[in-house]
Amino acid sequence: MDSETHRKSKSDLVLSNPKPCILSVGSGKHYVCGYFAAFTNIAVTFPIQKVLFRQQLYGVRTRDAIRQLQKDGIRNLYRGILPPLMQKTTTLALMFGLYEDLSTFLLRHTNSPEIVTRSVAAVLAGTTEALLAPFERVQTLLQDYKHHDRFRNTFYAFKVLQPYGIREYYRGLVPILLRNGPSNALFFGFRSPIKQSLPEAKSYHANLINDFICGGLLGAMLGFLFFPINVVKARMQSQIGGDFMSFGKVLMIIWTERDGKLTHLFRGAHLNYHRSILSWGIINATYELLLKLL
Repeated sequence: MDSETHRKSKSDLVLSNPKPCILSVGSGKHYVCGYFAAFTNIAVTFPIQKVLFRQQLYGVRTRDAIRQLQKDGIRNLYRGILPPLMQKTTTLALMFGLYEDLSTFLLRHTNSPEIVTRSVAAVLAGTTEALLAPFERVQTLLQDYKHHDRFRNTFYAFKVLQPYGIREYYRGLVPILLRNGPSNALFFGFRSPIKQSLPEAKSYHANLINDFICGGLLGAMLGFLFFPINVVKARMQSQIGGDFMSFGKVLMIIWTERDGKLTHLFRGAHLNYHRSILSWGIINATYELLLKLL
């Protein structure tokens, strides 16, 4: 069969089966697996995340952040968990699901190298996740002890922000966009190479451990790399009302407050590093496990 005949046959096959390729992924199991991987992670790591948040927002040491939580009491330990549960479960469902769907779509309809196509799919998935930024915004307000007396719960916080307009819900959107797209591209780009570099898994449990290590290493690396962006995000989202300052201006304010020292800007990064190992290890291992079960 010559090349022209081959092309015609391929074209006829596509025309005879006009089903949209996004739908060809079909089951949506990547969305389901991402959702429950996020749920498991949040339930386990939320108290650690709360300590980290206090360090990002106030630049305090780990022991001081822990003392703040002890002073708040056990009743407030899981205060603010509903927004991340709603946001993270949905964003990770979108992260994994849209990445797979968009990769399939772009690979079938573009001639770009696979690594470029998959990177674009990852960035687009991360950008879509940013639509859920209001949940991250409310989580910031609920975790900040300065707002404990003002916000009773998640729904009340959403209600209080309403008079300020829709823009207030998306305060801090720029750092979220700067973080989501690139981190997604790096995560999906390095996930397979890192796992392949690990010792070959010869059992079910060994494979689960490899998935945990792979996710944990990637999460720790990306968490450290994008840590300053999250510091700026926390500061921007802790404000209610007033001017919307640019990312650069907020960064310079924080830099000045912390004596112009990079080490002070990275306060909490070591805890974030360990939390990310645990968090993304759980996410990746749970996701891959559920993917095999469904």
